[in-house]
Amino acid sequence: MVTISLKKLLNKKDVLSLIKEMSAVMETPILIQDTQGRLLFGEENQKELGHYPVKLADDIIGWISGGEKAASLASLLSYIANKEIQEKMLARETLDKYKEINMLYNISGRLTACLDLKQVANLIIDEATRLIKATSGSLMLLNPDTSEFELVAAIGQEYDPKAPLALGRGIAGNLILTGKAEIINNVQADIRFVEGRNQIYSLICAPLQTKDGIIGVINISHQEPINYTAADLKLLTALASQAASAIENAMLHEQKLKEERIKSNLERYVSAKVVEAILEEKDDFSFEPAKRDIAILFSDIRNFTTKCEELPPELIVEYLNEYFTHMVDVIFSNGGTVNKFVGDMIVAMFGAPSRLVYSEQGAIKTAIEMQKRIKAIPVPWIRQNFITGIGISSGEVIVGNVGSPQHMDYTAIGDKVNIASRLQSIAKGEQILVCRSVYDVTYNLFDFKEVGTVQVKGKKKPVDVFEVIY
Repeated sequence: MVTISLKKLLNKKDVLSLIKEMSAVMETPILIQDTQGRLLFGEENQKELGHYPVKLADDIIGWISGGEKAASLASLLSYIANKEIQEKMLARETLDKYKEINMLYNISGRLTACLDLKQVANLIIDEATRLIKATSGSLMLLNPDTSEFELVAAIGQEYDPKAPLALGRGIAGNLILTGKAEIINNVQADIRFVEGRNQIYSLICAPLQTKDGIIGVINISHQEPINYTAADLKLLTALASQAASAIENAMLHEQKLKEERIKSNLERYVSAKVVEAILEEKDDFSFEPAKRDIAILFSDIRNFTTKCEELPPELIVEYLNEYFTHMVDVIFSNGGTVNKFVGDMIVAMFGAPSRLVYSEQGAIKTAIEMQKRIKAIPVPWIRQNFITGIGISSGEVIVGNVGSPQHMDYTAIGDKVNIASRLQSIAKGEQILVCRSVYDVTYNLFDFKEVGTVQVKGKKKPVDVFEVIY
């Protein structure tokens, strides 16, 4: 707070000269004392006729003793003191403004160049505690899913460890609701305060406000009883405004990187179009294992082992890559997902990870196109020797990431998967076999020939099998 000393005021040459001249003109001896009775002007042995206050606003900063005319001098000195304080306040305000502008100028460049969330948060806390006296500081973001604060950056020991704060809990939790920055210069007396391991006395808390709402808070605190001022609050509020934009940018950047990583991984399994659909359905998509109704397609080249003996391994690999390229293109174009390649076998899913309304229809359409595409591959040897059998089943399975922490595969597990595999194993070259669950929802869309009830390997009950005619 800006204040003024009567002694320092009288030490000013022009003020002292004016008092002396006025005293001489009024022909009245005067005595000036501060509030503690210490002599500042005149002689103590002077006869006192009156006692008049020198006031700074409503506060008395000294006394003038003398004749009746001394009252005028007291008024004059009060006017000079109030004028002086106004000039000091203006100077302080100008200095605060300069500090604020200088701070914003210095930090804005560094924040613009930083897109890492933790680095941005640390930069903000460092700058805040450099400008404002503090022993602790923290930047917390509100998790919209849990309504709890997550500590992003901190200095000091106040926040280690402390009961988790949430929306409406603690000073920060309440500040989120009001949206107003606060100074609390006696934290212990505030009923909202949640006590931690280390004692704090004074606190400034400012919200991180973006165009979409408040995303978190900045806290600056001191363990000693200091008085934070309105100027401190203004500085932290200005800093919080800069921080909110920088943090929002950093979070968007992190989200973008995460989506790029997901996209990069997904594009190995599904088409780019399906990847976009998955990213747009963020809430509906998860790699966690979950039950899902899907169609499963197994395709395998007949007598592939024998064919491998006819060509050098390098050429077999080259032909396989050509074949897989065409088959994956067909699967992707029909909304399917490549589950895996096992040797020459292809396993594809329809309905996971992206949901597909007509998964059985998509699987059969894919199987037919795969058989026809092989005949169009511009490599005669492939057209003549890659003769495939395809099996399709459908129903509820578990889909998601399965494996060890070192290696995970997005795959499907369940009896329906085993049935598709068995149908593929009994399918002859160029044949497409499906089970009843696939037939029942597609019999009016495709032509079928009933194969009959087949006892497939590994199944106690026989399976109704149908051949797709194309």
